[in-house]
Amino acid sequence: MSFEKLIRIPNDRIAVLIGKSGNVKQKIEQSCHVSLDIDGQTGEVIIKSIGDLEKIQPFKAMEIVTAIGRGFSPENAMMLLKGENTLHVIDLREFAGKSNSNIERIKGRIIGESGRARKNMENLTSTHISVYGKTVSIIGDASKLRLTVDAISSISSGGMHGAVYDKLEAANRRTKQEKMQLWEDQDVFY
Repeated sequence: MSFEKLIRIPNDRIAVLIGKSGNVKQKIEQSCHVSLDIDGQTGEVIIKSIGDLEKIQPFKAMEIVTAIGRGFSPENAMMLLKGENTLHVIDLREFAGKSNSNIERIKGRIIGESGRARKNMENLTSTHISVYGKTVSIIGDASKLRLTVDAISSISSGGMHGAVYDKLEAANRRTKQEKMQLWEDQDVFY
């Protein structure tokens, strides 16, 4: 069974996808057991399966290519290979309509002064966030992804940063309490 998928990424992200001397492209190909055919003029990337069928990860390759196309560094995009990490892309036009000035305003709110808002959300949720073009993209595991999407949606809809951070901190406390409860509930025999 073979796999072939076409993905289009912005032209200004092609060089990042290829990497210095092709090292990023090779790393993706080797890690996911696929081949990448990249058209530098159109931004089209064709992902094809190759090699051992049990090792092929074409969907992870698609996520990695999309993540790089959405502004992530190759190092952060490769985090998609670890654990249960996945990519989620939010189209800011859902909040701003077609108004470019509204999109820019929302992007500014998400990034914050000197990048502090984005960094705070990343630290509180253990995710990676990229604001690029008309999108915000997040890499993280499913539970943290949901929190981050909710936080970004709240900020995009005009929510106060402090209230969003409070919600994220409360979610972190709940998670820690649940882990502690699991630990306490275990029967320990000596």
